[in-house]
Amino acid sequence: MNANPRPLTIVLMLTLGLLSVSVASIFIKMCDAPSLVIAAWRLTIASTFYVIFTRIKVGPIWSYLQPAQKKIAVISGLFLTLHFATWITSLKYTSVASSVVLVQSAPMFVAIGSAVFLREKPNLMMVVGIIITLIGSVLINIDGFTGDKNSLLGNLLAIGGAIGAAGYMLAGRRLRAHIDTFRYVTIVYLIAAVLLLMMAIGSGNSLIGYSSATYLLFIAIAVFPQIIGHTVINWSLKIFSATTVSIIILAEPILASFLAFLILAERFSTMQAIGASIILVGVVIVLVGESKQASV
Repeated sequence: MNANPRPLTIVLMLTLGLLSVSVASIFIKMCDAPSLVIAAWRLTIASTFYVIFTRIKVGPIWSYLQPAQKKIAVISGLFLTLHFATWITSLKYTSVASSVVLVQSAPMFVAIGSAVFLREKPNLMMVVGIIITLIGSVLINIDGFTGDKNSLLGNLLAIGGAIGAAGYMLAGRRLRAHIDTFRYVTIVYLIAAVLLLMMAIGSGNSLIGYSSATYLLFIAIAVFPQIIGHTVINWSLKIFSATTVSIIILAEPILASFLAFLILAERFSTMQAIGASIILVGVVIVLVGESKQASV
């Protein structure tokens, strides 16, 4: 790609990336297959693509890593497995809007994990953002606390997805400082694919025997949010800071909720809307606080 893309190109690419990741939850909701099967097919198709692409365009993959880096890659793959297994399952129990908003709280858990495991003390702005995000999470779960147990389970699974994403990002910090993006995603996606395949088969689910429409959805889920969406987001990191990109990605819950309303006729309660808004504000505060801390 051009080293100095035009503003129109940047806007078009980011729009493509956001739309691609935003349709993930819609396609998953439409998919007539168990959650672990959907996750396994998504990562299997995406990792197969990246193995072929990276091997041809970049070179050796696994052998390129040092022993210590391989251990971190496995840890990152474990967290990515947790992310997809819990988040995709959450969509079976709760609304698209609640799920995508809660899973976008990952930066909050990154900040907490950085303080606990990396000894990076959060500044006041980050602490305030974490508290605000927690308040929003409680509000968005009000329906579950008042009797809708399926909704509560789905929301808790979405939070599990956020924790998985946070662990994936934390484990990847060291690796991405030493290896290129394509090698990193290829290795981690492949590890997650193998683990998810084992989980899907181990839970008694079949990977075959679904309708043609379901297989087309498997492909769409892998191609659009994973191969296209994540690639565009990684590409945008060459132009914007990680904090800016993270804030841009917060448009996903809005787009996904709008698409869910149009396609799935899902409605957002007033309490959910308030909770979601508070979560997004809290995450932005955490990201800005993290950016200020990094610049000190």
